Amino acid sequence: MTTTTFRLYLLFSFFVLFAQWSPVLSDLLISKLDRKVDLTSQVVRITATLKVKNPGNDQISEVLLPFPDHQAKDLAFLVATTSEGKGKTKTSSSSLPIKVVNPEGLPPSLTWYSVTLLKELGKGQSLTLEVRTAFTHALRPFPEKITQADIQLLVFQESAYYLSPYAVNVQSLSVKLPEPKVESYTKLENTKFSGSEIKYGPYENLPPFSYSPIAVHFVSNKPFAVAQELVREIEISHWGNVQITEHYNLVNAGATSIGEFSRLEYQARPHLRGASSFRHLVAKLPPRAHSIYYRDEIGNISTSNIWGDSSKTLLEIEPRYPMFGGWRTSFTIGYGLPLKDYLFRAEGKRFLNISFGCPMDEVVVDNLVVKVILPEGSKDISVSVPFSVKESRETKFSHLDMIGRPVVALEKTNAVPEHNQYFQVYYRFSNLSLLREPMMLISGFFFLFVACIVYMHADLTISKSSPSYLAKLQWDEVQSALQQIQSIMNHCLGIHDKLEASLRDLSRTGDVQACKAARKSADNMLKELSKDLKPLLSFLQSSPLAASLYSKVEELVAKEKELQEKLIVKHTTVTDSYEKKSGGRDIENRIAPIQQKITALRQEVDDLLEVIDEI
Repeated sequence: MTTTTFRLYLLFSFFVLFAQWSPVLSDLLISKLDRKVDLTSQVVRITATLKVKNPGNDQISEVLLPFPDHQAKDLAFLVATTSEGKGKTKTSSSSLPIKVVNPEGLPPSLTWYSVTLLKELGKGQSLTLEVRTAFTHALRPFPEKITQADIQLLVFQESAYYLSPYAVNVQSLSVKLPEPKVESYTKLENTKFSGSEIKYGPYENLPPFSYSPIAVHFVSNKPFAVAQELVREIEISHWGNVQITEHYNLVNAGATSIGEFSRLEYQARPHLRGASSFRHLVAKLPPRAHSIYYRDEIGNISTSNIWGDSSKTLLEIEPRYPMFGGWRTSFTIGYGLPLKDYLFRAEGKRFLNISFGCPMDEVVVDNLVVKVILPEGSKDISVSVPFSVKESRETKFSHLDMIGRPVVALEKTNAVPEHNQYFQVYYRFSNLSLLREPMMLISGFFFLFVACIVYMHADLTISKSSPSYLAKLQWDEVQSALQQIQSIMNHCLGIHDKLEASLRDLSRTGDVQACKAARKSADNMLKELSKDLKPLLSFLQSSPLAASLYSKVEELVAKEKELQEKLIVKHTTVTDSYEKKSGGRDIENRIAPIQQKITALRQEVDDLLEVIDEI
């Protein structure tokens, strides 16, 4: 607070010096000026009633309104009207045109606005001008940090004299407080504090740029609900609905809460242990709002109430926890509105007529973005807003969209309840475009059913004359031949095992004739299998698909043939030895080298069979 006060006193000194040599703008004179400052909410609202007189000869067409730069950055709303009459007969004109100007030779630390009069003010003529302003973030918590049990104190700084480039004959100032509790306030001449109002003045014959800083340190536990960002999406459906979706990023911008939070004390004495916090917010929705929901990132929030009448619908929402100073929360509100209440026709165009700002009166919005999502196919789009906004265009894709829906994005900083005015979005839209999505659905299902019918009746098998089909047949024949060769080889190996079994029977019984009979039977069977094998080998040799396999098959047949020969030699040697009545040791010595060769050949045959089996 010390830094801000010091800056105000420097500004005051500058205005005193500047007033001594500042040029005369015109002969305009303010004969009487009354200012009323409303501090009952976080938005500072100032109403200044100026009785302006032209004592000179020149015609006057504009009135200049200066604001210090530190105050202009918080200026959220400015409107000027002229009024006539008094009391019940008092009438006001519509808003006068206002623009920012840069007059030459005037203080650079001021922001200047020019109010254009409806008609020029002639010599000796006068009019009453009413200037209404609204400022955000003009109230500073002091102290900036408080505990749960402390009350919230705010500081408001202003000038007791109206800052004007014109001389003022008589002026006064009244400051309305939220409650009759004041820590301190600047006391000047003709200062009076009564109830919840502080009055300064009247002050007479003040020169241009008169400035006298004042500060009011007062008690206020009003909620400081600030939406750092609010995105409102207004989606138009020509099937009869306007869908509103509002995304809030909310913070309590009052004095920051420090220390521990006790929910028990808060629930027991909420007006003492958390007086500066807020637990409820009320949104004023249109009277025919329906399908209302309130949720956050976790999900639906059931702590809300809805009631209303024929003129409004009130939605009371309660965050998941009480909002103390510095605490934040994010949530979404959504509802639907009847299209016929907000969409109209004029001059061959359709136009949406709906409110712009936040539906919660007690919420200040630092950055408000309103997105109007028009139906796909809308064109020739224009916007009419009763105050300055930043406009941009986007495209949004939704279900069944082909080229996307045009989006009009309107951005406004420092939005206050005064901005909750109606605005219009004009566009052209053909009724035939309404049939686009239904026809897409009908066409989609139609082609799906046609595809199913074609699929069910079409012959998708491969042609028997195609190269791929013939190649598949040839490969199947190769695989069949390989399987038959495997079977013959396995049969041969089985006969080999029977020859080995006959030798074991010979060693047990000594029946040489039975052993010779078993060999003769084996020879006959092997000859038959050899005959069956020849055509298969000839087929593989002639097939181009079996070129890479034939060498393995040929090697397998050769190894099996060699194995047969070794087994016959072993069998003959053993039977002859038994006929000559040779000893067992002698027989084993004679067949030992033959047996080693048989074992090696049998292993090679088994390995080759495994390779062919994998193929």
